[in-house]
Amino acid sequence: MKMLHLIPLAFLALACSCGGGGKDPVPETETVSLSPASLSCDHQAQTLTLNVTASGAFQVYAADGVDWVKVEPSYSSSPTAAIAVQVSRNDTYKDRETEITVKCGTTREKVTLKQTGGVVDIDAPEGYELVWCDEFNEGSVPSGEWWYETGAGGWGNNELQEYVAQNKDGKDIAYLSDGSLKIAAQKIGNTVYSVRMNTTRGWLYGWFEARIKVTDAQGAWPAFWMMPKNFKTWPGDGEIDIMEYAIGTQGKDKSSSSIHCNAFNWPAGTQKTHVQSVSNAASSFHVYALEWMADKMVFYIDGRAHLTFENDGGGYDHWPFNAPFYLKLNLAWGGNMGGTANEAALPAVYEVDYVRVFQK
Repeated sequence: MKMLHLIPLAFLALACSCGGGGKDPVPETETVSLSPASLSCDHQAQTLTLNVTASGAFQVYAADGVDWVKVEPSYSSSPTAAIAVQVSRNDTYKDRETEITVKCGTTREKVTLKQTGGVVDIDAPEGYELVWCDEFNEGSVPSGEWWYETGAGGWGNNELQEYVAQNKDGKDIAYLSDGSLKIAAQKIGNTVYSVRMNTTRGWLYGWFEARIKVTDAQGAWPAFWMMPKNFKTWPGDGEIDIMEYAIGTQGKDKSSSSIHCNAFNWPAGTQKTHVQSVSNAASSFHVYALEWMADKMVFYIDGRAHLTFENDGGGYDHWPFNAPFYLKLNLAWGGNMGGTANEAALPAVYEVDYVRVFQK
């Protein structure tokens, strides 16, 4: 008789567990709905709205390592909320993209955020357009757009430093901070180390400029210059020096621009060069530029021309400048132009805000 009473109780328990009159069952998977399906904006700093509807409390976060996006709130106890997506100004000319993730329980939904690149101020003459630049705004070290020359001796210039590939013994010699590139020549052990870095790309003709703050350290020799992609002989294949600064031989607040080739070069004392005064060269930024055309080159400092070199039609010895050249940034220590070096002035820091290339 006892067994007959237990059977209907078992059926009753089974019926209750199937939801007949009790609480609604907890869903096996949490749900998240996002609106809009994607986010986009221009280069200006702004706040976008992401509407979230979930089955419970949720978290919101940007992808790891992304520092140009913030979300508020990052947690909501309410299943429905409007999330403020704060986007920083994009000061580069490149578009950028990331993802915003909303997590409810074990469920994750993502929305893509795209921001267009900034509009770079055009300093080049009318008719030119930007084809390449490095604004030095992203990351902590120079990008893969650059390669490094390494070694000591300065390739015939009697320089005292040894060039390394960005880093030496855990110390950054070339690094990015506060939106600019720094090349910091410094003594480690008994050796002064520095960097000589070069663009992986080359260009034939155009407007080339960099916004630069040099160093007045005695013996420092910062430069912004160009060499041919298919280099075989010097000075035959040419060299273009857009900016060289060395108080040891030129004096304080004086910058030079030069060209070298077989007909015109410094060993023969025939190079085409000009030294121009630059106010506060080591304490403020100045724009050093070259306009390179088929018939001439014009060198500028802060928009003012100070040297013109014309193609005189004398052939390759006079004008090897009809082939692609790449850009170079380096900080030499001592040497033919750096002069007597004072190691007490180290570290010496050469700062570059940006490098830009324009072509017609």
